[in-house]
Amino acid sequence: MLLPTLAVVFGLILLVWSAEKFIDGAAATSRWLGLSPLLIGMLVIGFGTSAPEMMVSVLAAMDGNPGLAVGNAYGSNIANIGLILGLVALIAPLSVHSSVIRKEMPILMLVMLATGLMLLDGFVARWEAVCLLLALAVFIVVSIARSRNQPEDALVAEVAETLDSKPMSRGKAIIWTLVGLVLLIGSSRLLVWGAVEIAVRFGVSDLIIGLTVVAIGTSLPELASSITALRRKEHDMVLGNVVGSNLFNSLAVVGLAGVIAPIDAGREVLVRDWSVMTGMTLLMLLFAFSWRGRPRRINRLEGGVLLALFIAYTGYMVSIVIMSR
Repeated sequence: MLLPTLAVVFGLILLVWSAEKFIDGAAATSRWLGLSPLLIGMLVIGFGTSAPEMMVSVLAAMDGNPGLAVGNAYGSNIANIGLILGLVALIAPLSVHSSVIRKEMPILMLVMLATGLMLLDGFVARWEAVCLLLALAVFIVVSIARSRNQPEDALVAEVAETLDSKPMSRGKAIIWTLVGLVLLIGSSRLLVWGAVEIAVRFGVSDLIIGLTVVAIGTSLPELASSITALRRKEHDMVLGNVVGSNLFNSLAVVGLAGVIAPIDAGREVLVRDWSVMTGMTLLMLLFAFSWRGRPRRINRLEGGVLLALFIAYTGYMVSIVIMSR
């Protein structure tokens, strides 16, 4: 039991560090290639913060553990909203100014509803996974087109400030992108092996491990970047990280895993995990959406509600592990 536990611990530490380097390198490389700050914020950083989930889920699916893949994706979405957004808003209320983010949140809600329809039979078939990847492709194309005509947005200034705070030469940016990617793959492999071994030893499904330990661990890059953004008072970056990451998790992570191996999710994923994830997504939308066109704040009370829901959900999942022993 010691070796799998060490594999999970060291895998998570290396995963968080390599994800940070990969995001920094990819963002700087994208800037050298001439991408706009808005596009970097919407796509590159959103993709980068979901890179740990993608690597873990792809490797899990290739190893014949699709439950770990879907658990990682949905568990990370729950952690992003409850742990990250809830904790950050509890520390300091978040002002939401970006119209881009307000437009993305309803899209995220539609994606949640679409994934719910896919899970009605407790199974994600390959053609459904392909549909998720096609939806992601459409989102990327629309985002690129929209970035060319988008007027000045609060998110643009915050992304530009973040990039300016971490200047890199072109060569250094490319090196960190490649090194971060290689280490992401290696640490993900270590983490998946350890998580599956622990699941076997405890006699619980890989889905449960994916929804808890792995999901929280792969969400740590989002937590680190969100706290950094909060210290700089880049409130739109915090919410943008969560919304962008959850979009990529729902479309790319589940889509890639489902294409590799159809996912037998089981009825409990829809009834328990999807319901919690979708309910928290709806609350995030209600808390952040401006109904009268004025900037909206996610206050401490709302942050506390999100964090309390995450703690209750995680506590319930832990009780399942304890009762299974």
